[in-house]
Amino acid sequence: MPEAPRRPFAELSFPGGRSVVLWNEDAIAGMKRRLARKSVDVVVTSPPYNRGVPYRTYRDRRPREEYLAWIATLRDSVDHALASDGSFFLNVGGSPRDPWMPFDLAREVGRRFVLQNVIHWVKSIAIDRDAAGRAARLDHDLALGHYKPVVSDRYLHGSHEYVFHFSRRGDVRLDRLAIGVPYQDKSNVTRWKAAKGDRRCRGNTWFLPYPTIRERSRDRPHPATFPPELPEWCLRLHGVGRIRMAVDPFVGIGSSAVAAARLGVDFVGFDLDEEYLRLARDRVAETIAHLRSARDRSPTVS
Repeated sequence: MPEAPRRPFAELSFPGGRSVVLWNEDAIAGMKRRLARKSVDVVVTSPPYNRGVPYRTYRDRRPREEYLAWIATLRDSVDHALASDGSFFLNVGGSPRDPWMPFDLAREVGRRFVLQNVIHWVKSIAIDRDAAGRAARLDHDLALGHYKPVVSDRYLHGSHEYVFHFSRRGDVRLDRLAIGVPYQDKSNVTRWKAAKGDRRCRGNTWFLPYPTIRERSRDRPHPATFPPELPEWCLRLHGVGRIRMAVDPFVGIGSSAVAAARLGVDFVGFDLDEEYLRLARDRVAETIAHLRSARDRSPTVS
């Protein structure tokens, strides 16, 4: 086993006295080594799915029992760090040939945590004009988001992944309206007793397509990423004001770190691959520079 690093790979400060800290080490050991017990309010991550993805430094094809045992060690490290009222958001995707894997993984994590919500991250969707209704004012059917065809006459195109929201007791209060949406039918604002103005819960189906890229090797060089908006919505849903620290055990090229910087949340990320961490560091640095520039441009109030 390699010696534990003495210093972070990178530590970047941003407005508000907060920081993003990146460690080049195995997260399962690193979380127990670097994080105080119950000091983390949100863990948001996407582990390898054991589908043979060509990572640079990780073997993504293990016997199923070995893989699930490894997930159990991740669960135990999260158990060490997560606060009593913390949230653990776990993004997992299946494959047409093995649709049970996300549920098997969730069941393993569920041996220690309560599955409080199941969120469906929709990456592409087709919307028929008639189904959208007159208010949408569409003159044609829509096909939105990232489409990756499946060469098969047996399986459907996989257009979504899961985000399993775990907590210790299933009773974590959420800021649902932080990612809420306006009512399409404004009469519902007064019809529903629970309505609080023109904003309602988004629900457990989140449409978040990947941004368009020109060159995969340059713009999205990690083989398995999510857009920064996905972890950002998770952080907002938990309640940004209640987050002392957020953690991603598999930070990759830094989407979750970017989300934390945008929201002004202290963040710690782990990854085994130095090249991914360099990209994560650069993305966070660019985000911080943008935040500082926007702050400097904003008018001061006398």
